[in-house]
Order: sequence, then C-alpha cells, then structure tokens
Amino acid sequence: MAIWIFPLAIVFAIIGLIGWRAVRKWDAIAATSFNEQDHRIPEAVEDHPFSLNPIIWVIGVAALFILFVIFFYWASSN
Repeated sequence: MAIWIFPLAIVFAIIGLIGWRAVRKWDAIAATSFNEQDHRIPEAVEDHPFSLNPIIWVIGVAALFILFVIFFYWASSN
C-alpha cells in the first residue's frame, strides 16, 4: 500500500489547487460589491454551466485516479 502514497498526494494537491482557485475566484467576486445587480453570470458559464464547476472537476480527478488504480491492479494480475 505504500506505493500509493505519492500518487495520492499528487491527487490531493490537484484537488486542493482546484478548491483554492474556486474560493479565490468567489472571493474576488464578493469583494467587488454586494449589489445583486452587479453580479452578472459570465458568458462562459452561461454557455457551459458544468465545465467551470469545481465539484465536477474534483469528481473527475478522483474518478481518473480510481480508474488508474483499478487498471494498475488489473494489469499486474495478468
């Protein structure tokens, strides 16, 4: 099981970076003003509402790591 410490640390770092960037982005939006009319939805979010969602990115990174582990054990068993 010690073989998975470094890959898991890399996955945690990627997930942490995604979270940090999302919070930083939300903080910048909230710092501009508190007027509800000033906060328009960006055009990129209107066009692709799921692509900029940090939860989707975290689930994707975790799913890729899980698939890699499954493939690794499948390949090593043959």
